[in-house]
Amino acid sequence: MRLLAIAAVVVACGLFCTAGARSAAPDPALVELGRALFFDRNLSANRTQSCSSCHDPDRAFTDGRENVVAGAVSIGADGRAMGDRNAPTAAYAALVPPLHRDASGAWVGGLFHDGRAHDLADQAGQPILNPIEMQMPDQASVVARIAENPTYVAAIEKIFGPDASASTDRCYAAVRAALAAFEQTPLFLAFDSRYDRYLNGEAQLTDEEELGRMLFFSPLTNCSSCHQLSTTGNARQDPFTNYGYFNIGVPANSAVRALNPHSEHVPDRGLGHNVTVGDDVMNGKFRVPTLRNVAVTGPYMHNGVFRELKTVVAFYNQYVVQNEVSATNPETGAPWGLSEFPATIDRARLRVGQPMDDERVAVLVAFLRTLTDQRYEYLLEPRN
Repeated sequence: MRLLAIAAVVVACGLFCTAGARSAAPDPALVELGRALFFDRNLSANRTQSCSSCHDPDRAFTDGRENVVAGAVSIGADGRAMGDRNAPTAAYAALVPPLHRDASGAWVGGLFHDGRAHDLADQAGQPILNPIEMQMPDQASVVARIAENPTYVAAIEKIFGPDASASTDRCYAAVRAALAAFEQTPLFLAFDSRYDRYLNGEAQLTDEEELGRMLFFSPLTNCSSCHQLSTTGNARQDPFTNYGYFNIGVPANSAVRALNPHSEHVPDRGLGHNVTVGDDVMNGKFRVPTLRNVAVTGPYMHNGVFRELKTVVAFYNQYVVQNEVSATNPETGAPWGLSEFPATIDRARLRVGQPMDDERVAVLVAFLRTLTDQRYEYLLEPRN
C-alpha cells in the first residue's frame, strides 16, 4: 500500500474549497400541489407514468428500473419508446442557474444535459409533452386531466386566482410552477451526506476516504476544476459542479442505439443542439453533473454508457497516460469507444493532472461514496 505516499503528495499540492447557494423556501401550498403532481400517473398519455417513474425518490431521483441496457435510458409511457439519454437526478437541480455565458464567454447552467430548459419550471413542463416520455399531445390535454381532479382545481384557483384552472396557459403554468416548488424542498436538497456531517464535525472519514478527499481537491486529479463551484458562497452546500459544458470524449452507447427506433443513429450534439446556442463548436458538450449521490445514481454519463463509478474515474486516465491498461474499458475488456465529436473534445483540460493507478481510483471512489445523502446510504454497495 502506498496511501501515505499519496497523502504526502496531495498535501504538498495544496487544497481548496468553494461553494454553491441554496434556493429560498417556496410556498407550502404550492409545494403540496407539486408533490401530488409529481407522483400522478394521470399526467401521462395512457396514465402509466409520472415524474417519479424516471426520478424515483427512493433511488436518489433517478430511474431505478432495469429498462434498457441495464437502465442506461428510460422507457416512455407507451412501454416502447426510448431516448438516447440517461435520466439525470432531480436532486439538487434547484441549484442549477439559468443558461448563460459567464465572464469568459463560456456557457453555464440550464436544465437537462444540454441546458435547453431555462429553469425548474421550464424543465418540469417538458417531459409531460415529450412524445418519447410522458407523451401528452398538448397543454390542453394536460389541463383536461387536471380538471378531472377537484383537489387540483381548488388548489390552483386558491393559489393563482379564480378561473386559473380554466385557462390552458395559466393552468399549465401552475402545473410547472408547482412541480418546480416541490423540487426546491429539502427532500431534493438534503445536504446531509457523511461528507456534510464530516464538515459539521458530526462524522469522521476513514483513512481511505480522507485520502480520496485530499486527492479530489488537489491539482493531481483536476476533479474539482469542474466538480466544485468556483464562486464564493456556502461551502457546506456545495453541489460539486461548476455547471459548465465540456466534451470529455464519452463514447456513444451503441447497445442503446441498436435498440432505439427513435435515434436513427444521429449523433447526440449536446449543447450544440440547443437552439439558444446554435454553435457547432459546442457539439458533444454536456453540462457537468452534480456529484452528490453519484455512487447510487448509475449508469453514468449522459447516455448511461458506463455502469460502474470506478469505470468513470478510470475513463479519464486515457488522457494523461498512454498504455494498454488505460486504453481499455474495464467493463468490456475492449478499447474505449469513440466519441461522436472528436474535434470538440476538451483535451487540454483533460490532460491536466497525473496518471491514476488502481489505488488512487479506489480512494477517489471511496470519497465519492461519502457524497451520498443519508437516506440513500443503504443503497451503497459493499466495498470489495
